[in-house]
Amino acid sequence: MDSLRPELIEFHGVFMSHYFTDNWENVQNFKARPDDILIATYPKAGTTWVSYILDLLYFGQTNPERQSSIPIYDRVPFLEIFVPSIDAGKDLADRLQTSPRLIKTHFPVQFVPKSFWEQNCRIVYVARNAKDNMVSYFHFDRMNNVQPEPGDWSNYFHRFMEGKTVFGSWYDHVSGWWEKKQSYSNLHYMFYEDLIEDTGREIDKLCNFLGMSPSAEEVQRVAGSVQFDNMKKNSMANYSTLPVMDFKISPFMRKGKVGDWKNHFTVAQNKEFDEDYKRKMKDPSLQFRTEI
Repeated sequence: MDSLRPELIEFHGVFMSHYFTDNWENVQNFKARPDDILIATYPKAGTTWVSYILDLLYFGQTNPERQSSIPIYDRVPFLEIFVPSIDAGKDLADRLQTSPRLIKTHFPVQFVPKSFWEQNCRIVYVARNAKDNMVSYFHFDRMNNVQPEPGDWSNYFHRFMEGKTVFGSWYDHVSGWWEKKQSYSNLHYMFYEDLIEDTGREIDKLCNFLGMSPSAEEVQRVAGSVQFDNMKKNSMANYSTLPVMDFKISPFMRKGKVGDWKNHFTVAQNKEFDEDYKRKMKDPSLQFRTEI
């Protein structure tokens, strides 16, 4: 599997890997439908969590066998992925029989295929505080053979601040989508920390955005099913069936906590990061919590 490790490349001003650009024209020409729901995140910000919530809300009762027979990455295809040994994300999305189709992307806002905007599709964006996101992405890059080698923590720490990770700068990603939310009303912007704090409350907000009205019991059932420990043990949700990931190095779902960054950042790194953060995060309306 090591031979799959790609180099980091610069692509239209964003650091990427060829596994997410090789199918570029086909992905850009993707034909979205008006009822499609796009789940957008920076990597390791709660993508699988929200994908699973949406899948349960829409199909948990009408098609329950999906939960035990189809991995989440097939139920909610990763639009831009193009790895020789697995199905292309666009092809999986095109073949989806569900209505709505649930599709995920890690694209920065400017890379999203134009048909999603033209069809006025609903988009759910999930953002996670930069420090925990960095730690989670570091461990993900260690175990995922289709990501560039992360190097050691100190090296990765600086690369993350410089935006030299696949899908580019965390700062640009969360800020670009936040800015889009101001002009595109069909975008629901969620925070990972809020989901941790009160999953049921955030599911209620999500349902309100989607025009759904599940019973309180149904919301609690979904909230229980998507608790981190339940998902981590669920082979249809935890990516253990995907051969490009090396679970001997780290699980795909590692801790799922707010504040794990404190176990990785040195005092000097924390100071350096906070100064960098102040320089780059200009919009005071976009606020993150690094502990709850």
